[in-house]
Amino acid sequence: MRLKKGSTVALLTPFTVEGKIDIPGLEKLLQFHLENGTDNLCVLGTTAEASTMSMDERALALTTIVNAVKGKIPVMVGTGTINPDSVKAMTQQAIDLGADGNLLVTPYYVKPPQRALVRHFTEIADMGLPVILYNVPGRTACDISDEVVVTMAEHEHVVGIKDATGNLDRLASLKKALGSKDKSFLKYSGDDGTTAEFVIAGGDGCISVTANLVPAKMKEIIHAGLDGDAELARRLNEPLALLHDKLFVESNPIPAKWAAKRVGLMDLATCRPPLDEMDPAYSSVLEEALRSAGLI
Repeated sequence: MRLKKGSTVALLTPFTVEGKIDIPGLEKLLQFHLENGTDNLCVLGTTAEASTMSMDERALALTTIVNAVKGKIPVMVGTGTINPDSVKAMTQQAIDLGADGNLLVTPYYVKPPQRALVRHFTEIADMGLPVILYNVPGRTACDISDEVVVTMAEHEHVVGIKDATGNLDRLASLKKALGSKDKSFLKYSGDDGTTAEFVIAGGDGCISVTANLVPAKMKEIIHAGLDGDAELARRLNEPLALLHDKLFVESNPIPAKWAAKRVGLMDLATCRPPLDEMDPAYSSVLEEALRSAGLI
């Protein structure tokens, strides 16, 4: 399936108390998104804690996901890391197991120059799986320039970008730089707090942490924006504003897992080291956010 405009969930990975992937729990989440009309799934990314998974665990998770949703919801897989050989191996695995696209974050920590990003992205795109570039400089210390995005947009397999900067001026700048390519190049917000305004300003959707909890509501917001109804998009987003914020009181996905357990979507809020379960001091603010969103 082709990746769509709309609401994409950055899917959580449920773990058992022993830290193993909880396959029945994962299947429960997938059914929840099928029932709530999520437009795309983004799996094995930051929110999924994929950096702590072995290749065998990635294969187990992805096989479970593809078996559950293939032909129903497009699946993009996070395949980015520092080592290009590892990126290629994860991308080939995604191809072999039936993914519809990959989310390719910039190599983090090592701060590659822009020309090196072009080479890296091109090598992965040449493998043939549709690529969504991922710009999240707050985590990677690497910021993709508009010039690099425009260059990569010429590649037949580079189909979009996830912009997690939270800076709406970046969207306007990129749309202008893309020119005639803008209409066909998918632009997803990766910052829930600014997603509604991102889509109103001409973005194509989101890759969302909040959508783990309220997929139908996030889809409504995004599609109102895509339909040009800014007033409706803002009105629908207002009850979620506190949730967008408080899901990041600690490092993602710690609060999201706590919230998913609180509303009954997951049995446990287990995170893999070096992450941990949420500090109980934040429970009251998450409760307030869930109440504001109508979830409790």
